[in-house]
Amino acid sequence: MLAATLLSFGVIFVAELGDKSQLMAMTFALRYRWWVVIAGITVATTVVHLVSVGVGHFLGAAIPTTAMSILGGVAFLIFGLWTLRGDKLSDEEEQKARKVTGSAFLAVASAFFLAELGDKTMLATVTLAADNDWVGVWIGSTVGMVAADALAIVVGALLGKHLPEAVVKIGAAVLFFAFGAWLLLEGLFPDSPAGPIAAGAIVAVSAVAAIARRAVRGPHTPAPAEQVDAPRGS
Repeated sequence: MLAATLLSFGVIFVAELGDKSQLMAMTFALRYRWWVVIAGITVATTVVHLVSVGVGHFLGAAIPTTAMSILGGVAFLIFGLWTLRGDKLSDEEEQKARKVTGSAFLAVASAFFLAELGDKTMLATVTLAADNDWVGVWIGSTVGMVAADALAIVVGALLGKHLPEAVVKIGAAVLFFAFGAWLLLEGLFPDSPAGPIAAGAIVAVSAVAAIARRAVRGPHTPAPAEQVDAPRGS
């Protein structure tokens, strides 16, 4: 169970980085006390992920491990592409986060419950529970999401709108691609170390590419985020 808990914690924590839920957590934290927001997120996540591990557990019992590993690898590759695409709050979700009346706790819990239904973190939890201990996945995924959203609340309060969103988004996508390659190759070649080797290679190549890009850009060249405010005609 410990291995499933740690694995699901890491995967879901990464999945939440730059996700829509983090944007909602930051928005709620601007209006309500931080502990109310955390409590609401925890309750909503606990319920949603309980449903997810239930679906994944029974689904996994009916599907061979090899096939499940291949499907999981494909799913995580999709999560990586999804993360690169990015998430933005819709107008309705923005208004719900800023103008909800009544109980703050119920507002946060209900908003996060609805936001997580069908989200990539829920799908990732289903995938993990299909081939791991469901109790461990439930605990790890819940704690991972709450920890990521708590980080978003703290960082958002300290840095406001100056978060390096592009770096966070690309980093999360790279880890998803690494997870996906590992699972996919593990399913295709069960007795081969190709999975962990490919995952390590993806992370290493991405790190080298990031360092090389920074070196080519030079220390005195403005970062892309700083060029956004430049006049369009220049």
